[in-house]
Amino acid sequence: RVRSTPISESAFLGAAVGAAMGGLRPVVEVQLVDFLAVGLSSLLNEAAKVNAFSGGRWDAPLVVRATCGGGYGDGGQHEQALWGMLAGIPGLSVVVPSNPADAAGLMLTAIQSGGPVIFLEHKLLSETWLEFMGGSGRRSVEFDLPDAGRRGEVPDPITNVPLGEAAVVRPGADVTLVSLAVGVHRCLEAAERLADRDIRAAVVDLRSVAPLDADTVTREVAKSGCVVVVDEDYVRGGLSGEIAARLTETGVAAQYARVTTETTIPYARHLEDEVLPSVERIVAAVEGFGLS
Repeated sequence: RVRSTPISESAFLGAAVGAAMGGLRPVVEVQLVDFLAVGLSSLLNEAAKVNAFSGGRWDAPLVVRATCGGGYGDGGQHEQALWGMLAGIPGLSVVVPSNPADAAGLMLTAIQSGGPVIFLEHKLLSETWLEFMGGSGRRSVEFDLPDAGRRGEVPDPITNVPLGEAAVVRPGADVTLVSLAVGVHRCLEAAERLADRDIRAAVVDLRSVAPLDADTVTREVAKSGCVVVVDEDYVRGGLSGEIAARLTETGVAAQYARVTTETTIPYARHLEDEVLPSVERIVAAVEGFGLS
């Protein structure tokens, strides 16, 4: 049931698409989301389109696991998020959990679903990944780790988490912070700091990028009238702009700000911290609203 392959993303992604169309439900592990680009044609032109092109007669029920995200000094070829780019492809689902229970529930749902699902795991929430990095010559690198997210209770039996269903993980009436993966934990820490100033911040964990639960985001933003989207992906053509468009289309009147990655991620940790979303940048974005 486990096949070890040479490192050829185009080969094992192509094989997985064929296996899925042949009746199996393969789970493909790609070490880094950055390297999905090597085998992207299998996802973009085959897995994502087979259902539409066959009039619903064929499906490609595969799951692609990949790590994503930065914050540990590995540079812009290994630390990208890229979930916005992937979510823009019709036919692909993209999920990014922030805690173990959601990871288990989303994986169960992804395996049971009828189409291709990209399952992204942020490296700063993976103890296995951090142990690997700690033993590979990076012992001197300081990781900007959140206090929570790497460990947590998982229901037994595992409970399905639906695709496209966000979770409000902290209520608040003054401002809404929207994020996913490690960004949720940055938002929760920022909300604690804001609470010291009597600013009540709600935190929404999207969990899925595609399908996107715009209804939950719209409902929470309508309550507060202010929203900050914290998105580790690139600012152009990504999730943060999509959320702004959805809010505009629904007619919700709100102040909007976003905290994103605006350029290539550097190798140097001190420069990396200037580029990636941080608690300090989130708090500064909220301060820009002039709340008191």
